Parts: sequence; C-alpha cells; structure tokens
Amino acid sequence: MPKLKTKSSVKKRFRLTASGKVRRNQAYKRHGMIKRSPKQIRQLRGSSLLDKADEAIIKPHMPYG
Repeated sequence: MPKLKTKSSVKKRFRLTASGKVRRNQAYKRHGMIKRSPKQIRQLRGSSLLDKADEAIIKPHMPYG
C-alpha cells in the first residue's frame, strides 16, 4: 500500500499530544488586540485542546499522528 498523505491544512494548524489528544492554537489572537482587555489577552496565552466532536473530524486527516 502507498503511504497516506496528511492533509496540509491540518498539519499547519494542529499537533497531537503524547496521549493522542489534538492541540490547537488559541483563536482571537491575530489582530485587534488593542480592543481586547488585558485580562482577555492573558487568558488567551498558550494553546488549548480540541473538543471530542471536533477531534473526530480532524483525526482522519492525520493518518500517522
């Protein structure tokens, strides 16, 4: 069998944790940060995990992840 290709858009946006969960970047961090309160900016630091329902959509696109 030939190798399966990973979806390029998924490869750029998501990574798997050691336990197999899907990690994503925080939304609302690209522009317009002046409008956001310092508290919101602080809380948007780092990354977060996808919900189970969204994880089921993304996982088939990362066959070797």
